[in-house]
Amino acid sequence: MVTQRIRDFLAAHTEDGPCVVIDLDVVRDNYDAFRRALPDTRVFYAIKANPDVAILKLLAARGSSFDCASLNEIKLAMAAGATADRISFGNTIKKQRDIAAAYELGVRLFAVDSIEELRKVGESAPGSKVFCRILADGDGAEWPLSRKFGCTPEMAVDILASAEYNFVVAHGVSFHVGSQMTRTDGWETAIGQAKWIFSQLEELGIELKLVNLGGGFPAKYLKDIPTSQAYGESIQECLRRHFGNNIPETIIEPGRGMTGAAGVIRAEVVLVSRKSHTDAHRWVYLDIGKYGGLAETMEEAIRYPILTERDNDPKSLCVLAGPTCDSADVLYERNMYPLPDTLEIGDIVLIDCAGVYTTTYSAVAFNGFEPLKSYVI
Repeated sequence: MVTQRIRDFLAAHTEDGPCVVIDLDVVRDNYDAFRRALPDTRVFYAIKANPDVAILKLLAARGSSFDCASLNEIKLAMAAGATADRISFGNTIKKQRDIAAAYELGVRLFAVDSIEELRKVGESAPGSKVFCRILADGDGAEWPLSRKFGCTPEMAVDILASAEYNFVVAHGVSFHVGSQMTRTDGWETAIGQAKWIFSQLEELGIELKLVNLGGGFPAKYLKDIPTSQAYGESIQECLRRHFGNNIPETIIEPGRGMTGAAGVIRAEVVLVSRKSHTDAHRWVYLDIGKYGGLAETMEEAIRYPILTERDNDPKSLCVLAGPTCDSADVLYERNMYPLPDTLEIGDIVLIDCAGVYTTTYSAVAFNGFEPLKSYVI
């Protein structure tokens, strides 16, 4: 969202290279919207989306908890003001020494999706609570996240049933329906599977208490999206349908939906050219590409809104590419991007909804280009 605060900041600052600007007011409003939409659900902000200290401090002060993918993210959350009981070590692939270090810091909530990972937690963090991540089909998500993470519900039952023997507490089930989930009912199947796992463990005398609903809440790119309230109402209805009056503790892990719309990248047109005299389409090269922070254009999954000062002029489809000497550094070619016919070298473009997975994906000096600069206002 190109807020007036961001426009004013960009008008007063010049950069010899791309930069992203984050408006904290948008982050605050999004957090408050999640709290209203799911008032009985704890928010665990997914730090990997954007770990800027100012964002973490704002969210910690408002009461947010944090989903952490690494020991360093745990330390960032605690430095921002979060106590250990507001932290989940949510990565299912952890070094044993990092589990031990997190345990020493007071963290007691860990994700697993295999018996091998459960054993590591039991050995290095005895007495901790574990939740098992299950596979989700990701139908309706623009960036599916299954296969690498999660296991079948049947395996989850076996893993959680062995928790006591591995000196940890079977606490719950988690899943991720896929990033940029466009369907408000996208949680239906996974919640039903979670209920089945709860029932299977109950028959074994084990009471699970947590359903981690994961992330998936979208940001607005080129298409309209449902409101946070619409997602909240649908999720609560799914929980009631499957769990009845015994709804367990729930948490969500928003990342994109929290900070995506809060950020805008300012970039510059480096070159506008064609590949032949008869080429029907221009190639437009920016001073930012996949390696500068736009890695989510991989497979053209995320299509950012791009604004120019010439948007009232006629437009035609272009191939949009980054500046590096890597042929993979092409943003949109299969589905070309409409840009003004009058676009020129040196023009400034604004890449909207770029507050997540940009600074963290930015390479360190690939081809000599500096990492993406970031400002939080």
